[in-house]
Amino acid sequence: MTENTPENPSGKAPGPRSPEPSGVDLARVALRAAKDAARARGDAAQQKKQARRGGLRSGARADGRDPMALGSAINRLITERGWEAPAAVGGVMGRWSQIVGEDVAKHCVPERYDEEEHVLSVRCDSTAWATNLRLLAPTLVARLNEDLGHGTVKVIKVQGPGGPARRYGPLRAPGSTGPGDTYG
Repeated sequence: MTENTPENPSGKAPGPRSPEPSGVDLARVALRAAKDAARARGDAAQQKKQARRGGLRSGARADGRDPMALGSAINRLITERGWEAPAAVGGVMGRWSQIVGEDVAKHCVPERYDEEEHVLSVRCDSTAWATNLRLLAPTLVARLNEDLGHGTVKVIKVQGPGGPARRYGPLRAPGSTGPGDTYG
């Protein structure tokens, strides 16, 4: 039987102990620490030297100052500035005819996107097409959100054609608004 002693409270036989680092292992650890410290001092000295020469210079290795492709630079800028949603909506405006179809695209054009309210404004060239697009609006909102991400577009605001410029002259009665039922 084994005794419970302060050195062995569990009463089990003592297992093999992990060996203490020997002289060779201690020397390796000290050498590694000295190399790391020297490397850090050398890097700091090199940075001071480059700063005295007029700034950092490009070397053989790639770093953040190297030229990059235009597409990569634009993607990096969009990500850094948080312009993902506006850029995506801009892409939708460029692909409008593919999203809504050729017939609708001939008569209805997206004008602007309100990022705060998530509203896409679309102008139609006739009141008939504006009515048609108002009926298609829920389907278009679902299709746009599928393409852009959920909640990007909440409402499509459809506007009819704008009327002609209001000109006053000898042939116009004062206070007349013209044929409003055709242009509204």
